[in-house]
Amino acid sequence: MDIAQQQDLPVATGTLWRAAIALMAITLGLFGFAYSLLSAGIDGALFPYHANGSIVIHDGKPVASELVGQPFAAPGYFHPRPSAAKYDPMNAAGSNLARTNPDLRKQVEGLRGEIARRDGIAPTQVADDLLTQSGSGVDPDISVQAAMQQIARVARARGVPEAEVRRLLDANTSAPQFGIFGPARVNVVRLNLALDARR
Repeated sequence: MDIAQQQDLPVATGTLWRAAIALMAITLGLFGFAYSLLSAGIDGALFPYHANGSIVIHDGKPVASELVGQPFAAPGYFHPRPSAAKYDPMNAAGSNLARTNPDLRKQVEGLRGEIARRDGIAPTQVADDLLTQSGSGVDPDISVQAAMQQIARVARARGVPEAEVRRLLDANTSAPQFGIFGPARVNVVRLNLALDARR
């Protein structure tokens, strides 16, 4: 390498660093800030309910989010899936127990017996999603089967006909996404609020 090439090397390296930093700043500004602000503004304008957390208002007060499971435990309410996070969205987590873990099997069998006694059904009739914790720990939905098995208990605790509880369940059942993705599901918060509203 001759003397001229050695003198040009620091200039070339400095130019590359400046170009890299400028590209990083532009990319961060456009895609890290401008895009986020633009998409949040558009979402807020077009879908304000969803963009603000799908907050459920009851008697003029925010009581829950449709996106976060709640720990209903009274016999007059539909119960959600069990939660490893204790239904805390700031601590969302699953149990992290493998299917082959003996502790998981013991936990599932214990829940199966408890839920069967609670709902007055045979242990084999307990819906799978009521025995397992979701990956987030705050899943707001249960399967239609899991809701159906609870109708008799809820109706008995509230002193209302099972047909009326079934009607509310049907009204609060969501079809598969776009008609094809996933099974039909029931939002437990919405269903329980509908039960309270009938009073």
